[in-house]
Amino acid sequence: MISGVVLFPGAGTNADHPSLVAIETAINGADPRIRVAREDFEYRRAGKSFPDKESALIGAVRAAVAAASQEWGCSTGEIVIGGRSMGGRMCSMAIADDEQKLEVAALVCVCYPLHPPKQPEKLRGEHLSRVTVPSLFVSGTRDEFGTVDELTAATRPMKNKQHAWLDGARHDLKNRDVAVGKIIADWIIRL
Repeated sequence: MISGVVLFPGAGTNADHPSLVAIETAINGADPRIRVAREDFEYRRAGKSFPDKESALIGAVRAAVAAASQEWGCSTGEIVIGGRSMGGRMCSMAIADDEQKLEVAALVCVCYPLHPPKQPEKLRGEHLSRVTVPSLFVSGTRDEFGTVDELTAATRPMKNKQHAWLDGARHDLKNRDVAVGKIIADWIIRL
């Protein structure tokens, strides 16, 4: 049973990003018993524009999930985590961490940033093969941070993953927030 969802924003946005709000709205509409927490990373709360080191970001994911688990009175294994771009990537890294694996129910990555734009040689997905929880990747077919073929190849070793492609959409998924929210809510309800 899924008790809640913890969502994180991309590097240049915050927890009030319209896409995260749309995901929360869709989940609340699908099953109001599932709680949703939208979390900011510490650097954003401090008013900084540049992200902290990966270790600090992953630590923030762990802390937010632990706090949600305590507040909601459930195990972390009943919580789905994820987010947009960097937020989803940090969640995937926390789950894949061999030394301190974060136990959760599932992972949602919206616009996974597989590589910087126009730098496909700088892949950021080596850890994905160690993610064993059910995982959903929602991306546009024209995402400049990873093509359909690139992201499909990077996630191929994952046993329990699903892709949802938004035709013609780029990394910002402009005007697609409601559709993204529905895709994610429907997937979580089926878990």
